[in-house]
Amino acid sequence: MSHLAPLISDLALIMICASVMTLIFKRLKQPLVLGYIVAGFIASPHFSFTPSVTDSTNIQTWSEIGVIFLLFALGLEFSFKKLMRAGGSAVISACSIILSMISIGVFVGWLFGWKQMDCIYLGGMLAMSSTTIIYKAFDDMGLRQQRFAGLVLSILILEDILAIVLMVMLSTMAVRQNFEGGEMVYSLLKLIFFLVLWFVVGLYLIPLFLKHARKLMSSETMLIVSVGLCLGMVVLAAKAGFSPAFGAFIMGSILAETVESETIERLVAPVKDLFGAIFFVSVGMMVDPDMIVAYKYPILAIVCAVLLGQTIFGTAGVLLSGQPLKTAMRCGFSLTQIGEFAFIIASLGVSLHVTSSFLYPIVVAVSVITTFLTPYMIRLALPVHELIDRHLPSSWRNLLERYSSGSQHVNRSGNWKKFLSAIVRISLIYSVLTVGMMLLCLNLLVPFLIDVMGDLLGRIVGCMVTVGAVSPFLRALIMKKNRSKEFRALWADSRFNHAPLISMILLRVVIAVIFLVFIIDQLFLASAAVVVGIAVLIICGMVFSRFLKKQSIVLERIFVQNLRSKEMHQEYVGEKAPAYAGKLLDRDLHLTDYLIAPDSLWAGKTLRELNLGRRFDVHIASIIRGRHRINIPDGSSRIFPGDTIQVIGTDEQLSAFSAEADKVAAAHQDVDFEKYEMKLDQFVLEHNSLFVGKTISESGIRDCYHCLVVGVELSGDNQLRKPDVSRVLREGDVVWVVGEEKSLHVLFSHAINRTV
Repeated sequence: MSHLAPLISDLALIMICASVMTLIFKRLKQPLVLGYIVAGFIASPHFSFTPSVTDSTNIQTWSEIGVIFLLFALGLEFSFKKLMRAGGSAVISACSIILSMISIGVFVGWLFGWKQMDCIYLGGMLAMSSTTIIYKAFDDMGLRQQRFAGLVLSILILEDILAIVLMVMLSTMAVRQNFEGGEMVYSLLKLIFFLVLWFVVGLYLIPLFLKHARKLMSSETMLIVSVGLCLGMVVLAAKAGFSPAFGAFIMGSILAETVESETIERLVAPVKDLFGAIFFVSVGMMVDPDMIVAYKYPILAIVCAVLLGQTIFGTAGVLLSGQPLKTAMRCGFSLTQIGEFAFIIASLGVSLHVTSSFLYPIVVAVSVITTFLTPYMIRLALPVHELIDRHLPSSWRNLLERYSSGSQHVNRSGNWKKFLSAIVRISLIYSVLTVGMMLLCLNLLVPFLIDVMGDLLGRIVGCMVTVGAVSPFLRALIMKKNRSKEFRALWADSRFNHAPLISMILLRVVIAVIFLVFIIDQLFLASAAVVVGIAVLIICGMVFSRFLKKQSIVLERIFVQNLRSKEMHQEYVGEKAPAYAGKLLDRDLHLTDYLIAPDSLWAGKTLRELNLGRRFDVHIASIIRGRHRINIPDGSSRIFPGDTIQVIGTDEQLSAFSAEADKVAAAHQDVDFEKYEMKLDQFVLEHNSLFVGKTISESGIRDCYHCLVVGVELSGDNQLRKPDVSRVLREGDVVWVVGEEKSLHVLFSHAINRTV
């Protein structure tokens, strides 16, 4: 009889137990995570009535792979743009909750006399609520669409990214076994450096690679490539001194910004489910009933700490962010559990050998108890709020109402705020790229050149190559935003702004000179004055170099295009409203998508035959048909079943139109969609414009320039009016048009004057 490896028999036992438990927990309408934990307990040596896993070491390795794929899948669902759009309420709430719960966890551990690292790790475990459990609870209770639920989910997004940062910090503490301020600052700076470097470089290279390899990508190859990229970043993160899970999350967040993200997420989901199940089963294998009985009082104390801490500090954090008391309490009561990140942090402490053996089963027991209590805590929020509201002093109630209403006002950012934030962002990104390129050249390229060419020639060539490699970044660091509209507005606003603005430029020049001085100093022995002089001359050459200017522009254009490609693709296929739709709202106009049903009476007819514009006073901006998009269709354009048409109009006009069409999303397309982006702009007619004295139909704006007039402001009147094709355009009229960028450029060049 052939020999069966212990790993295979152990996996068979794990999968059988997991399948049975998941079916049971699915039937009971309980989270599957708990089923996996119970399955792990059944397959462990602690449960004597069933066979047990024999090779726990291999299972632990597989569980580490499970953590990697769990974090990779989390990264695919995450987006840095989502983080930026989460809003101040979510940021303030998440930070307040995490800091408060870490403090509570440390305090509880200290009360029981646990060692320092146990207290720190316990605080980290209690700080993160369970995204999976809350999502399921909201779904089961029909709360996903409520306002407070949206805020809770935003808080969970931020907690997930902060959990990654916390894992890195805990790993550093575990290695150092101390809490020196200098070491922690160095670790944080190192984290920021690699985070920016990997994200910027990855978002520049990976979308280009996927775009050029798209024709070769089947479902199989896409899965292999994405998993390969994930594991490659895992290795790179480990080499840099971070946890493997951190690398998996970073690669997932990079791929989340690509057009292929939804495909990758769908392909990786079964792999994540398989290895994730093994991870949670391994968590259940750590449960020791004897240890739980022995530590029953700490378990109960930690459960109370989670329930009371999240309800009190969660509510306080959301209140601090400016939300009403009712919303704050419903958010705080919804976060009263710990889940997957608690297990990941616990396994991190076990793998680094810095936490005690009793901590893991305690956390699992706390997670199980708080998970079962989650639906009841969510329901309890409203009765508790009513009770508190009845007994709350009127002065306190008025204070909370004034605070929450005052926090809802949105203040427009001034030019200084916009300019300074842009300068900080530019300086950080280009400084990180410069340092990364310097480290690469000085540590790899220059030693190679010295070995091949000799010492002096190798240093000279290496210095030239290194300076040339960092030149586009340094030029961008110095010159970016020096001619922006914020800079010009601040310069023209007051002469007192001149000195700060010039100082900003000089400061960036000094930073660039320091980088060049460092490169030269590393390769040659020379006096400081000579080195600084050479660096200043090189900077002058960079500033006046047209080649470097072009290279900087091309590099940034590709990066911005990659960063926006997913959103632009979604706009192109009709899954997201175009960017100009927001500007239309300022003019009481809306853009809406409508699907032409297969049995629609409109199918097969031209726009001229349907005469939709005159019948409903709307504008057909685009037609999306399968793998094609038609912007600004003319009267001969024919509508077919399954087409999605994008319509511009007021609420009343669209309401009348929607009586005969249904709104749906469009199908997937794989073409060069960037050039079809639609924009809204305006121009003023001056006396020498070729459009003055002509009607809109005679002007040829639609037929000749492929642009759509959506409104006209009469001379001396700021009111936007519906465009009348028979009205004669006059000097001083402001014409609002929608069109593709190339078409708008041609139109404005003939319109003579353009206003912004």
